Amino acid sequence: MIKNILEFEKPIIDLESKIDEMRKYEDNLDIKDEIEKLENKVYLLKKSIYDNLTRWQRVQLARHPERPYTLDYIYRVFDDFLELHGDRLYKDDKAIVAGFARLGEHKVMLIGHQKGRDTKSNLYRNFGMPNPEGYRKALRLMKMAEKFNVPVITMLDTPGAYPGLEAEKNGQAEAIARNLLVMSALKVPIIVCIIGEGASGGALGIGIGDRILMLENTWYSVIAPESCSSILWRSWDYKEQAAEALKLTAPDLLEQGIIDRIVPEPLGGAHKNPDEMGIILKKVLTEELENLLKIKADKLVKDRLNKFGAMGVFEE
Repeated sequence: MIKNILEFEKPIIDLESKIDEMRKYEDNLDIKDEIEKLENKVYLLKKSIYDNLTRWQRVQLARHPERPYTLDYIYRVFDDFLELHGDRLYKDDKAIVAGFARLGEHKVMLIGHQKGRDTKSNLYRNFGMPNPEGYRKALRLMKMAEKFNVPVITMLDTPGAYPGLEAEKNGQAEAIARNLLVMSALKVPIIVCIIGEGASGGALGIGIGDRILMLENTWYSVIAPESCSSILWRSWDYKEQAAEALKLTAPDLLEQGIIDRIVPEPLGGAHKNPDEMGIILKKVLTEELENLLKIKADKLVKDRLNKFGAMGVFEE
């Protein structure tokens, strides 16, 4: 039984179910041509739907529970991953995974948000919402990467930093702010890739980089559409309108100069073919990293500061 079907995917699923039913009788009946026609129809329908998604539908795809998370990409894209734990101040935050890895022939420091697949693992990962110790762990490892002249790659996929009382008591805002300060001047290449949800300061806390990449069906914004709707309309019922107004998809942010590149996904989203998505992402990350490694550290930092300093500047 197919699970986690989004509303706009139902026409595709209905056709695919008919094809599966017809295949049961393919050996006894001459229906090969009919099956091929239906398969072509499914492909054209997919192209039509996925090429014309609304912003809210892309938000739904970014949150799809079968979508690859950081650990899925670690084992598809990277080699020799060695996870490192703890912030050396309080404890280890399971919502952020980090450690040394290899991208082809290059050693990198990999840092990313991690969600769970079920209730138990989501509780373990705090639903991908980091506490201050998560950001401080990331900070510690970024400084270690700088010490050993190792590039940093971060993967963003969080509904936001954890908003609990304990997190605020332990300095959530300070931890994120310090990461922004340190990442701005880190003397190694930094590649940031939004692989799912990129919500508010929770994402930005590991989101300062020389190259900002977004997978095709992801979102990146100062606030989630539901929260925006709740503030402006006192209800979650206007989340679709909020998503349109926020302009939070990859094409929107590329046009605004917030990101540098859109990483294409397999037809239907990354969850439809995680292995193919891994191959695409590895190729893009390798290409971006090799370009950055040619730039001297001082110029990297200067360009990074100019890049983020220019954001939000406009003329009337």
